[in-house]
Amino acid sequence: MRINKYLADAGICSRRKADELIKDGKVKVNGEVMTTPGYDVQDHDEVVYEGQAVRPLMNKVYYLLNKPVGCVTSVTDDRDRMTVIDLFADNDERLFPVGRLDYNTAGVLFVTNDGDFSYHLTHPKHQIEKLYQVRIAGMISKEDVSKLRHGVDIGGFVTSRARVDVVSWTKHSTILEVTIHEGKNRQVRRMFEAVGKHVEELTRLSVGGIGLGHLKPGQYRKLNPNEVAMLMKM
Repeated sequence: MRINKYLADAGICSRRKADELIKDGKVKVNGEVMTTPGYDVQDHDEVVYEGQAVRPLMNKVYYLLNKPVGCVTSVTDDRDRMTVIDLFADNDERLFPVGRLDYNTAGVLFVTNDGDFSYHLTHPKHQIEKLYQVRIAGMISKEDVSKLRHGVDIGGFVTSRARVDVVSWTKHSTILEVTIHEGKNRQVRRMFEAVGKHVEELTRLSVGGIGLGHLKPGQYRKLNPNEVAMLMKM
């Protein structure tokens, strides 16, 4: 088993993040620092991360969290801000978030200890749809909505076609629903910035068709086996 998958199966992080840890020299195999992501772990090998031997997990868990605003999507934070993992203080599993939602964005976030699950949901080739509710200041023209639908330059990257629908509006603000399958940093906010609009509030309503339901900010629930299977087939 490749070492990045081994670390993912041990619940350390996703395979992509495991590659970074290995390249940064944070993983040891049989007492030696391992910097080769393509290394195949053998049955007799001892793999150590942060001073502790790690083994693939038998019990994999999957949670849907309604991430609140003012919470960092990471395992730890060097500025001592609340992280999404702090919301799981009563859980014994070693968890990590799947993908990211920025500090001021709320809504659907999956949290797991399964690196393959995380890898599948975040890899661009799977094009898993994410639905957002956006509130912007003021009104938006049909021309700007059309631009968002066809793709805009968000700084060295032109977004793919998106579903953009106006839900309601007043002279002070407009609420829209936006569906994308990409996951660039702060993508939805940057899309609206590209047409001169400021996002005042942003909530991710669903990922892969799985929505918040009745979860309040900060609450979470376990995904059921059918939901996990559905996401892994996308």
